[in-house]
Amino acid sequence: MGFETTINKSDYKILIVDDVVSNVLLLKILLSNEKFQVCTANSGEACIEQTNAEHPDLILLDVMMPGIDGFQTATILKKNPETQNIPVIFLTALNNPSDLVHGFQVGASDFLTKPFNKEELIVRVMHQIELVAAKRLIEKQNAELRATIGNRDKMYSVIAHDLRSPMASIRMVLNLVVSAVTPEAVGPELWELLDKANKESEDVHDLLDNLLKWTKSQTGRLSVVTQDLDLNDIIPGVVDIFEMIAMTKHIKLDYHGMGSVIVRADNDMLKTVVRNFMSNAVKFSPEGSSVEITVTTEGDFAKVSVRDHGVGIAPERLESIFHKGETTYGTGGEEGSGLGLQLCADFSRKNGGDVTVESVLGEGSTFSVLIPLKK
Repeated sequence: MGFETTINKSDYKILIVDDVVSNVLLLKILLSNEKFQVCTANSGEACIEQTNAEHPDLILLDVMMPGIDGFQTATILKKNPETQNIPVIFLTALNNPSDLVHGFQVGASDFLTKPFNKEELIVRVMHQIELVAAKRLIEKQNAELRATIGNRDKMYSVIAHDLRSPMASIRMVLNLVVSAVTPEAVGPELWELLDKANKESEDVHDLLDNLLKWTKSQTGRLSVVTQDLDLNDIIPGVVDIFEMIAMTKHIKLDYHGMGSVIVRADNDMLKTVVRNFMSNAVKFSPEGSSVEITVTTEGDFAKVSVRDHGVGIAPERLESIFHKGETTYGTGGEEGSGLGLQLCADFSRKNGGDVTVESVLGEGSTFSVLIPLKK
């Protein structure tokens, strides 16, 4: 195990249980010399009392005792949630297989056959103490990890909540300013700065929106509310949102729908997935190109695909693109967090669907979401 160098033996308490006084004294001397804390009992009943009172880390338990024997004592200890995880080493003169099997069935961690030698005793005791130490370390690390994750999620939530509202206001003001003024009125340099600030406000708002939804999803505070939705009512509206942004990059948005396509999905989650696909497509498309949005059906699923003719994705990145969260950069220098694609995968699977990607480096990418059709 490799814990011997880090274990402070005086931190661990061992309960010795035997009705023969000389055996108890011998074990007490040997273990005390090893710097363990030691407590003793001379019967099964006394063992149970001492275990409840002292909470030992290990019990050395004689099998053959008057009253309730070691096997019965162990059975009682293992039924009590407070004591069931304390390891037990049986001390026994019995060495036939059926006794060993019975011992392990009632919860033995190990056996020490009488008469035993000091070296074997110490090795077997240390092995159990190392396991206890390892378990304590894991429990401590788990508690620290849970606290860290809790603090992280709280931080994400606070950031998203507290920044989202003012960012929405800034975004709205910049949208109004950009639509109301012309480069001639404010001059090309100021117009360029306003245009850049407007685009960045859109990106920051979308990132905060994704961050808030991701945090709620990961902490179980975002429930899936499915309903019957017609994709012809949902997808064109999402495409329209990007019309103005696409125009500034001279990108054409082509929507190819089909007849009524009714799916069973959460409206907000579905819109979030398509919005992220659209945002990325516009971000990674060169000026003068097009983005095609198509709705088709495949078996029990509807498929919404967003195809761009942009930079494409390297083959080695395709496998991990939905869960790696890498920072990427668009054709206009726009920065992407990678969080959006993780959110798309999470939301689509929560709705009983999935996400796919096809890409050729330098030619473009197609991101698709599959949504269950109404049965």
